[in-house]
Amino acid sequence: MYLAPLNYDRFFKKVFSHTHIAKAFLEDFLDVEIEEITLLERTHLLTNSAMKIEVDFRCKIEGSYIIIDMQQWYKPDVVRRFYLYHCAATALQLSDLPEKKLPIITDDKRAKSLDYQNVEPVLTLIWMVDDSLQFTDNLAAYTTAPEIALDFIHNQALWAENDLSELLLKREIVLQALQNRHKDLDFLRQNRLIFMFQNNIIKDTKFTKYRKWFEFAEKTRNKKNSAKDFVSFKKEPIFNDLMRMILKKSLDDGDFIYIESEDEHIKLVNRFTEGVRKDALAEGIEIGLEKGEQIGLEKGEQIGLEKGEQIGLEKGEQIGLEKGEQIGLEKGEQIGLEKGEQIGAQKKIIEGIQKALKRGKLSPTEIAEDFEVTTQFVQQIKAEMEK
Repeated sequence: MYLAPLNYDRFFKKVFSHTHIAKAFLEDFLDVEIEEITLLERTHLLTNSAMKIEVDFRCKIEGSYIIIDMQQWYKPDVVRRFYLYHCAATALQLSDLPEKKLPIITDDKRAKSLDYQNVEPVLTLIWMVDDSLQFTDNLAAYTTAPEIALDFIHNQALWAENDLSELLLKREIVLQALQNRHKDLDFLRQNRLIFMFQNNIIKDTKFTKYRKWFEFAEKTRNKKNSAKDFVSFKKEPIFNDLMRMILKKSLDDGDFIYIESEDEHIKLVNRFTEGVRKDALAEGIEIGLEKGEQIGLEKGEQIGLEKGEQIGLEKGEQIGLEKGEQIGLEKGEQIGLEKGEQIGAQKKIIEGIQKALKRGKLSPTEIAEDFEVTTQFVQQIKAEMEK
């Protein structure tokens, strides 16, 4: 081992207790220039029962209070814990708030009220060593925003519509709420919690100023790290300073005992988390089977209905053809009989008219009256006979 693991709390706190290193990291991460940085107490008592909280690093720069905390171990309450630290960093400002400059009025408590106008936003940076909270991005930032903004995003009916004008109108309303700075409402959005995922950052090939810090930390995790692993970092004075603080040869017996104990703790935590993962996997499989079966039933029912309808249409068409053919035969036979009967009767009438014309005793008019036809019809038959 050439350098001690920067991701271990002891060495992380040691390094970041030096203002110029903390300042360099924050400038790279926030992409700003910091004129002044003030280190603050990291340990505080919060309640009457003397509940203690301790963060890895806390400072104040112009316009903001900043917390940086390294999260290496598996902790299911990590989100709520750091939200509490974030809120505590706001509350701790009470001790430094000045009193309002009001006219002194005897027995009026308002004359001694604090000037909350001096409360400054808090930026909490959580350096996640292994856990990525199921994110694939480098960072996940959270802030306080008007609920109307979330309602707008979650409004599925609105986004499903094709009316762009309605969408733009709703967006304009949301923007007005976000841009409302009346009585410092925008202060709420200046308070942020940012989760920084070391594993994701070192895999990202895109250039970022802060990537080198996480890459450096990752290299120190290798217990067999050597000087050649950090050649590129030696080109930067700030990393030279950092390395001198965690060089193996600069460590004392307490540091080595701490490293061994942390290594053992890591093994225990890894075994525990592996057990949790296996239990979660088994539970997930069981839940998945139940949900899958239900979804399968629903999809199967839908597919069955569609296939059944298709089969029904095909069979119905075939049966319809057969029945239609039978009905057609029957109807055709009936129509044929009726038409045949009519043709037969007409033929007999024509034959009778022809016989009457041959005898020549009756005129065409008289023959027409006897056979109940028109005189013209009789005349046509006569003309045919004379051809």
